[in-house]
Amino acid sequence: MHPFIEQLKAKLNEPLPGQEAQFLMVPGKTAQIKKKDLNPLKNNPKKSAVLILLYPLQNGISTVLIERAIYAGIHSGQIAFPGGKAEETDPDLKYTALRETYEEIGIPIESVEVLGNLTDVYINPSNYLVTPYIGYLSNSPHFVKNEREVQNIITLDILNRENVIKSTKKITHSNGLTMQTPFYSIEGFTIWGATAMMMSELMVITEKIQKGN
Repeated sequence: MHPFIEQLKAKLNEPLPGQEAQFLMVPGKTAQIKKKDLNPLKNNPKKSAVLILLYPLQNGISTVLIERAIYAGIHSGQIAFPGGKAEETDPDLKYTALRETYEEIGIPIESVEVLGNLTDVYINPSNYLVTPYIGYLSNSPHFVKNEREVQNIITLDILNRENVIKSTKKITHSNGLTMQTPFYSIEGFTIWGATAMMMSELMVITEKIQKGN
């Protein structure tokens, strides 16, 4: 196993950076409201899970995101990690993340080693509570895109921060409000919202490993 992956697996068993890292990618006023008032457990949220799939590529460690297809829904066309809502037949949320990843980009469930998970993210507009799992493939994957659900597959070396540009711009949210919103730019794609929050927590952990902390 790649040395970084060994260290990451150990870090995931320690206290996570949590919401402090996630809220770096949330508009300021919204973050303040969430910290003060929001309790998703009171809203009986729907459960879902995503998979942050890691694999070695050349000298780095890559992950994969998808650009969702256009449909009549609030997450239409957004950039996300593979994943989706839990089905009644799923034994647990870890399986949900693996199943959805297989359905969306063709990665066999049995080929992924799940290292652990990040902090849950609550998505208020759709009332979903999302658990981000981190999985590892020992070899570079062969992606099979689900044409009905996925427009594009985006790969990223998480150890090379020059590939990720962090900035802010005006984005219209699902509630119709346009506000200055932090985002990551990757290969011209804009990553914001829940996916950016997950990435932020992962990048805080990655930076600690790279600095030897």
